Amino acid sequence: MGYQYWKYEQLNQLCNDAFQKFGFNADEAKTITDVLLLSDVYGIESHGMQRMYRYYKSIQKGMIDINAKGDVVFETPVSAVIDGHDGMGQVIGRKAMEMAIEKAKTTGIGMVVVRNSNHYGIAGYYAKLACEQGLIGLSCTNTNPIMVPTYGRTAMLGTNPIAVAMPAEPYPFFFDASTTVVTRGKLEVYNKAGKALHDGWALNKDGHPSNDAADVLGNIAAHKGGGIMPLGGSTEDTGSHKGYGWAMVCELFSSILSMGTTSDQTGKGGKGGICHGFMAINPGIFGDAEGIKAHLSAYLEALRNAPKADGQTRIYTHGEKEVEAQARLMAEGIPVNDNTMVEVLELCNYLNLDFSKYFGDYMPETAGSFKGNFY
Repeated sequence: MGYQYWKYEQLNQLCNDAFQKFGFNADEAKTITDVLLLSDVYGIESHGMQRMYRYYKSIQKGMIDINAKGDVVFETPVSAVIDGHDGMGQVIGRKAMEMAIEKAKTTGIGMVVVRNSNHYGIAGYYAKLACEQGLIGLSCTNTNPIMVPTYGRTAMLGTNPIAVAMPAEPYPFFFDASTTVVTRGKLEVYNKAGKALHDGWALNKDGHPSNDAADVLGNIAAHKGGGIMPLGGSTEDTGSHKGYGWAMVCELFSSILSMGTTSDQTGKGGKGGICHGFMAINPGIFGDAEGIKAHLSAYLEALRNAPKADGQTRIYTHGEKEVEAQARLMAEGIPVNDNTMVEVLELCNYLNLDFSKYFGDYMPETAGSFKGNFY
């Protein structure tokens, strides 16, 4: 199995049609689609089209309530808590970040936390929303348990990504990363491709290193033990405690402040229970916003122009690769794994959508060794 390349417009139409078929309104479907495809055009395959099947299964099982809009249950001029009532993560997440943005425009800072939501896509999408309005944006989320704490053998924390974006020239600072070595989605991509995991990524049910994506994913889904290592690996000698600590910071600003479900308790009783955190900051509360932007821009340029290691020609600043990937993939097409297309075909059949309307005569091969990921 390999990859097919599709125009952005094809995938955009499919996603919008599919989510509206599920029952989301046009604006909600657009938000969900925008989050998925931003991931794909940034080259983050793990959180793009390949996540559609997960959402399909979650909706089918009743874990995601398509009618839930989220309610504000506590609020101050600078903060708020939203109960997502098991709604779609992207829909609840955008609502929360927009609230944080409006508070930041009024008071200089806004922070909104969410409980009882679901997977919301890439954290960077929400940080980017604030950045596009001249603000510093921060977003984090907990997830289903997949991180094994340092010296443990059972997943207790999520991949717990954190994203920060801040205006700069010629493009913004944009940092979005999980606090695990890799994400669950990355394991799913490797499983679809039939590839062995890299050393230092995952642990089996006994807490020993594993290169078997299907086994690790199966153990996580069945709560048999094992999972993904924190940033830094599995021992303090390599900095494991740092990734573990950053994952806990994410829990503080999502599940703890919202009085929501911690990572180890998510996904139980047919509920997602995912929690998010959002912050928007007006740089102007620290002085001249344009001067601060120029100050950051100058430092980023100095980083790019710093002396290179032997054999290296570039030093990238955070967000640079995403800008270049977006330009390239919008021109060349977005790669989608054939096994993901098998899932898309199943989704179209379930929703009574004409697969050929989006992909012409292409038909994914259904034979092969791929047995599906675990949801």
